[in-house]
Amino acid sequence: MPGLVSVKTPADGTPLRISVPETPSQRSEANRTPRKPPSPSPSRSKKKNPQTPPPLSDASLDNPDLGPFLLKLARDTIASGDGPAKALDFAIRASKSFERCAPEAQPSLDLAMSLHVLAAIYCSLSRFDEAVPVLQRAIQVPDVSRGPDHALAAFSGYMQLGDTFSMLGHVDKSISSYHQGLQIQIQALGDTDPRVAETCRYLAEANVQAMQFDKAEELCKKTLEIHRAHSEPASLEEAADRRLMALICEAKGDYESALEHLVLASMAMVANGQDNEVASIDVSIGNIYMSLCRFDEAIFSYQKALTVFKSSKGENHPSVASVFVRLADLYHRTGKLRESKSYCENALRIYSKPVPGTTAEEIAGGLTEVSAVFESVDEPEEALKLLGRAMKLLEDKPGQQSSIAGIEARMGVMYYMVGKYEESRNSFESAVAKLRASGERKSAFFGVVLNQMGLACVQLFKIDEAAELFEEARGILEQECGPCHQDTLGVYSNLAATYDAMGRVGDAIEILEYVLKLREEKLGIANPDFEDEKRRLAELLKEAGKTRDRKAKSLENLIDPGSKRTKKEGTKRWPGLGFRI
Repeated sequence: MPGLVSVKTPADGTPLRISVPETPSQRSEANRTPRKPPSPSPSRSKKKNPQTPPPLSDASLDNPDLGPFLLKLARDTIASGDGPAKALDFAIRASKSFERCAPEAQPSLDLAMSLHVLAAIYCSLSRFDEAVPVLQRAIQVPDVSRGPDHALAAFSGYMQLGDTFSMLGHVDKSISSYHQGLQIQIQALGDTDPRVAETCRYLAEANVQAMQFDKAEELCKKTLEIHRAHSEPASLEEAADRRLMALICEAKGDYESALEHLVLASMAMVANGQDNEVASIDVSIGNIYMSLCRFDEAIFSYQKALTVFKSSKGENHPSVASVFVRLADLYHRTGKLRESKSYCENALRIYSKPVPGTTAEEIAGGLTEVSAVFESVDEPEEALKLLGRAMKLLEDKPGQQSSIAGIEARMGVMYYMVGKYEESRNSFESAVAKLRASGERKSAFFGVVLNQMGLACVQLFKIDEAAELFEEARGILEQECGPCHQDTLGVYSNLAATYDAMGRVGDAIEILEYVLKLREEKLGIANPDFEDEKRRLAELLKEAGKTRDRKAKSLENLIDPGSKRTKKEGTKRWPGLGFRI
């Protein structure tokens, strides 16, 4: 029985890729119906370029031999280097021919596969919007109940559709397509097949990108269980699963569990002689040690990785620069500013003159990391320059909308810190639009961005807009983080202040009473914010007893005085997520 195989994420590559299928169908040779040679047949002479057929009338598309012939021409055109534009015409005509010649009331696998090829060519031309309806048509063709061949065609279609949505930045639709593909694969192979594990890990990676860490953890655990059952102890597959699990645990703040997974993954890589992978894991271990404030152990891990990267990849490789950035951050945290600045300069030197083969995504990621160090040393202007360079590198890259949104959000924070509130609001507005389009409107990260945009609007005296943003942020953070989370409490306070400025004293009082009740019953009253909120509530109650039609107070006094402090503390709350509030 042919297997349903998911696309593995290539090492050191973009996670989601699309490739042109190599065969028109995945049916076994035993199930193939003997077919006459295509007519007209391509020339048998040795030519580099495929023969271009004459223009075809609509009636000629009814020839059952034409579809396979045109599909072969499309593949030969791509293989010969003539370019996808010419192959696109062949693929369109092939799909039309297969559709016309398909038996009535019977699904045609040849039609499904030709549509897959057509969609892949559209994607190679960066015409992703046109590929989507083609793939949506392709997944409607197979009938999964007819056996594994149809299941494979449906599975492949859903996975390719998910990749295409990902390149368009539609993360929620991408994950939904992957999930439907996974269900078909499980139905055909069972839920313990190793190929199911590969798809589970692929889907887990997509959930990590969408910051849906609970779902990603569930999928990764399933992947790990399947690989442990089917692979040798300390296998490469198990090591890859544990690295992903460590990333998820780190994002959730469970550093001890993350460290345990990384140590086990490192042992597996050592057993398999994967020195470069061991070095990459050492960097991740150093990150965990730094989060735990175990700085000496972090330095040791970073230096180990640095030695391996320099000897195996060269001193000007981006991997070396990434370790420099982490050492710069570490030395800044420990007060060694001279060493921190030196490592930043070394990293920027590498990113300014990258070695051949370095991708724009690698350089942009490195510049973003360096900007975070400049941000932490209170040099926002330099951080803004680096973020601007990073964003320019990603502007024309498909599938990078979420990354650009993260950069814009950080630029919004930087502009806010230097008092450029209009630029701050514009950056946040652009980031919010991209995050909405990509399906991340329900993530905690999105809620935090809305809160910061609201603060920028307050500084511009756009109070009604600020109130709408704080209200939306409150709903998201209550759902994703809970009412007692520090970010949620910050939004409560900002919303109460905004209501007060709008003259909605009753609503402001209701929010502050709710916050004080939370602190008294669940969080304790030792927090210094408790006394401040208690004082603000007492003032509102006193003034509300006099009159509700009072003159609005100055916004400078109404907005949460701890909001600036929250941004400083927020650098600890979002490790590894590319954004610090």
